[in-house]
Amino acid sequence: MQLDALAFGAHPDDVELACAGTLMRLSSNGYKTGAIALTDGELGTRGTREIRCQEFSNAAQVMGLVRHGSLALPDGHIELSWKNKLKLIGEIRRSRPHIIFAPYWLDRHPDHEMTSELVRTSCFLSGLKKVDTDQEPHRPCKILYYPCRFEFQPSFIVDVTEFHELKIQAIQNYESQFHNPHKEQYGPEETNISRPGFLEAIIARDKKYGCDVGVGYGEAFLVRGPVKLDDPIAFFGTDSLDGFL
Repeated sequence: MQLDALAFGAHPDDVELACAGTLMRLSSNGYKTGAIALTDGELGTRGTREIRCQEFSNAAQVMGLVRHGSLALPDGHIELSWKNKLKLIGEIRRSRPHIIFAPYWLDRHPDHEMTSELVRTSCFLSGLKKVDTDQEPHRPCKILYYPCRFEFQPSFIVDVTEFHELKIQAIQNYESQFHNPHKEQYGPEETNISRPGFLEAIIARDKKYGCDVGVGYGEAFLVRGPVKLDDPIAFFGTDSLDGFL
């Protein structure tokens, strides 16, 4: 099945936190979207591999993804190996997306940084016909990087106001990971992301990005290199916003 956009994350919930609103906006416009987790997040303090995989499936349904899955690489041990590159190349060639979403290459979590580099490398190699996976070569048009812990000066911000409530619903499907008054069923340990303030910070970040472009909520992305525009007027629109010139 050919996808228009495919998002990669190191763990289940990475994509939901960063770009679920954008994926849902694309789906509402008729585009086919998907998400792939490189690991099952089995090293997480709370929950289990089975619980997190089920939470991923539940969140994917909320986001309206036509494809989701896991490459089942070892959590905490993502490597830039040829074997792993071939796994990602196979996924890229199977889905043949126009656009790829990936984590920003600078982050607190080594898995996020390694996922970013692994996706970038695999997207390039996927276009080489002599890399044999018994599939036709395919190179996506662009990689759009999303922030995890460390932020950046965005190349652009997508208005996700209409879909933000659904984004939060998708995130809250990860009951084992985020704030849950019945957390004892997932273990007594408190983690950084299970505190109420973590989700509040995600909402505040989206609100800040939205404010930057004059809307309710936004999601930020970074691209490497210049972006080609044929019609700047059509792209930027004809409305002026005081303070955003």
